[in-house]
Amino acid sequence: MGKTQKNKATSAHLGMLKAKLAKLKRDLIDQATSKGGGGAGDGFDVSKSGDARVGLVGFPSVGKSTLLNVLTNTFSEAAAYEFTTLTCIPGVIQYKGAKIQLLDLPGIIEGAKDGKGRGRQVISTARTCSLIIIVLDVSRPLTHKKLIEKELEGFNIRLNKEKPDIKIGRKERGGITWTCDKPLTMLDGPMIKAICSEYRLISANINFRCDATDEDLIDAIEDNCIYIPCIYAMNKIDTITLAELDIIDQLPHYVPISARDSWNLDELLDRIYEYLQLVRLYTKPKGQIPDFNEPVILRKGRSSVLHFCNRIHRNMAGWMKHALVWGTSVKYNPQKVGKEHILDDEDVVQIVRK
Repeated sequence: MGKTQKNKATSAHLGMLKAKLAKLKRDLIDQATSKGGGGAGDGFDVSKSGDARVGLVGFPSVGKSTLLNVLTNTFSEAAAYEFTTLTCIPGVIQYKGAKIQLLDLPGIIEGAKDGKGRGRQVISTARTCSLIIIVLDVSRPLTHKKLIEKELEGFNIRLNKEKPDIKIGRKERGGITWTCDKPLTMLDGPMIKAICSEYRLISANINFRCDATDEDLIDAIEDNCIYIPCIYAMNKIDTITLAELDIIDQLPHYVPISARDSWNLDELLDRIYEYLQLVRLYTKPKGQIPDFNEPVILRKGRSSVLHFCNRIHRNMAGWMKHALVWGTSVKYNPQKVGKEHILDDEDVVQIVRK
């Protein structure tokens, strides 16, 4: 594929080859999972706790355990030799009222997606996280970054990407048809038909609401990818010069740190909170002042009054009449709202019973 010239005549062939590769990867993952190779395993079945889960992923001896120890006051053995951590070590970060579970995962190696070095257990646990922090050694950042991304992509984890807005509606007859809300600059008709044919998708209408690529179409048909935000923590910056640090600081999604010396950890915590898109909401009992000590934490996109009620008690939405809200999500303070109202960060909410 790398040697094939990309033009209109070869687009359908390249699309078919990419679809075949995606199917083979999926079959390998399914076989390993059915044999128990992709399960949690001993030391990896850590139950979720807190308001969000963050996983530390990286090669051995890059400072993941040291970072966990500093951020959470949890002991995870750190030493000068590789593979010090052999199981998943959990800790909890309490930041801006939120309780964030942090997982120190064993170091992965090249070929982890194929099962080397308990790689499947590590990556399977990473799939359950709300955010992934890839810890990189600042002396070899780009080399390790590409290898880790390749391993995670092989397990259908997409980092810092939005789910492609592609709707596929199957139909009984009529062949493959498609509509585009935006012009397709990286896909053409022969490539779309070749990919659909490889998946035996004979009759369907595809609505492209974005400028999709062939990989986006494959992901939409397979529908087994997860999209996780990612931060690249560049560790051991105490070993480089200021000029090198200025270059690294320009890269997107990067945070330069030194876990051993506790340098720049405040920025890392701020970035974690930003990428998790948490919404803090305060409760106000009738006739009392709001409780600013124990906020209710929700995720952006799931921060309606209904989600707020369900987070407190599963039956609260049933006996709710309306809610009174103070904050930036309303025009007046207080304002009467219903269950579908979307709440903003640091809103104060009072539930009124029927």
